[in-house]
Amino acid sequence: MRKLYVFDTTLRDGEQSLGITLNAREKIEIARQLVSLGVDVIEAGFPASSPGDLESVSKIAKEVKGVTICGLTRAVEQDIDICAQALKQAEAPRIHTGIGVSPVHMEKKLKMTPEQVIERTVAAVKYAKKYVHDVEFYAEDSFRSDRTFLVKVLEKAISAGATVINIPDTVGYASPWEYGELIAFVMNQVKNIDQAVVSVHCHNDLGMATANALAGIRNGAGQVEGTINGIGERAGNTSLEEVIMAVFTKPTAYGVESRINTREIAPTSRIVARITGVSVPDHKAIVGANAFMHASGIHQDGVIKDRDTYEIIKPEDIGVPQNTISLSARSGRHALQHRLEELGYPVEGADLDDVYERFLKLADAKKEIFDQDLFALMGDKESFTESIQVKNMSFATNLSKIATATVTLELNGVETTDAATGNGLVSALFNTIGRITGNTAGVEDYAVKSVTRGNEAIGEATVKLRNDKGALVVGKGFSTDVIEASAKAYINAVMKSR
Repeated sequence: MRKLYVFDTTLRDGEQSLGITLNAREKIEIARQLVSLGVDVIEAGFPASSPGDLESVSKIAKEVKGVTICGLTRAVEQDIDICAQALKQAEAPRIHTGIGVSPVHMEKKLKMTPEQVIERTVAAVKYAKKYVHDVEFYAEDSFRSDRTFLVKVLEKAISAGATVINIPDTVGYASPWEYGELIAFVMNQVKNIDQAVVSVHCHNDLGMATANALAGIRNGAGQVEGTINGIGERAGNTSLEEVIMAVFTKPTAYGVESRINTREIAPTSRIVARITGVSVPDHKAIVGANAFMHASGIHQDGVIKDRDTYEIIKPEDIGVPQNTISLSARSGRHALQHRLEELGYPVEGADLDDVYERFLKLADAKKEIFDQDLFALMGDKESFTESIQVKNMSFATNLSKIATATVTLELNGVETTDAATGNGLVSALFNTIGRITGNTAGVEDYAVKSVTRGNEAIGEATVKLRNDKGALVVGKGFSTDVIEASAKAYINAVMKSR
């Protein structure tokens, strides 16, 4: 099989999306994760665009090893000088230079004739070649160019020393059959194309970036350019994880293989989402929250029996521990029984029928059923903290940040009310519950996060207590009210520490 080189431009083209501006530290963190992922080339930025980008590219070139570090330039000597300076300490530097080749770019943006564009192309590639051996040339807006002219430009660029030829669909105008045909045309008509690697760079304006990139690969391209999570200008770029897994899942269809460690896909996606602040849609292919979630009762039954019935990718292949069965009113007995067994409740026969009827009543009242709901359904007192119930809570606070919590708890059928102060509402709440329950274990850690989505999202509170013997116990609490969830978590931990 042919080698497929994976060129990641998350730090350059991806950063241009939605006003994202990453500092050098953030870029280095992403770059190191991209090395773990196994990409071949990291386009670290456009050094001539700003002092900050110059600094970031320079630091990445110095600190990130085991991968080609690339910098973007226009076909301008000053840009190339600055890029070469930024890449000076790179283990394997690449300069990515180029110019627009479509009629609209040449006439409206560049104000240049086709002959002038060819002259600038040759000059830029030769100038970059003085600094580095590895020079990639991009023929911007290739898809909308005149093909005869495109062939001339590419032949001249390769003769001048370009090692990689980038054929972008800059505005995402192509469809897969058209873009695949363009790459085949380049492979067949550019006389010296065997001296360079053909690269595909597609945008997603019509939602076809991934399909177009794969069509290009199938027709001879040896490098794919894209971003993690598909971020990028306008509608984004080719989503690298989608291309990678398409090739991984159907290698013979494309005739290529890469050195990507697919198990690092999910961690890389999470890091990029966290640092850029661009969240991944739940329905996003490969890395979305719902990518391995099964909600339909028929699907759940099939997956439980054999994952191949509804999964073409194993979740662990991309670094996700397991698929998810989302329990709701659409779930069948088999899915409920399977999850209960995982939680330690083997049920069958008449018992299962009884539990399932109660489950359906609960599911009708809630959109989604969580493990805590199942604990309650099965009467697990420790997990659902039934022996200690919160009956009432009220709070008072002022600008001095000292808060007072008044709490009524029911302990084994007896209601007790007390109050205490603390440095904030949660501190006061914990101090009050501690007084009522006689807890002496100290709070080691406390955290709250959302475990569902939407306006009625359920919050999950986690409280870690360390008791007098040094043992650490963990309590969990769930509620749409984070204060109530915190109280439940603290009580759950108190019960476990006894």
